[in-house]
Amino acid sequence: MSALWVAVLVAAAGCYLLKVAGLSVPQRVLSHPVAERVADLIPIGLLAALIAVQVLADGDALAIDARLLGLAAAVMLLLLRAPFLVVVFGAAAVAALARLIG
Repeated sequence: MSALWVAVLVAAAGCYLLKVAGLSVPQRVLSHPVAERVADLIPIGLLAALIAVQVLADGDALAIDARLLGLAAAVMLLLLRAPFLVVVFGAAAVAALARLIG
């Protein structure tokens, strides 16, 4: 068996064990107000980190380009309570125009 398959099997076992560990947490721990608040905020932090990496990173360097303008347009449209599709297409249009101009 090659080292690649060993790595795949170890990763699969690790994922399974992580899932089982999450399911084995007692309900009294999960129903604690602090745990509930943290569980509510974790997806927001992860999504913000993903957006920051995708918008501001270019390999190992910091990139300030059309993606940042698209993100700014999306934020503005969200603040104006625009529908989701308007936000997505508006941000894409602003980024495309910025790339076309620059």
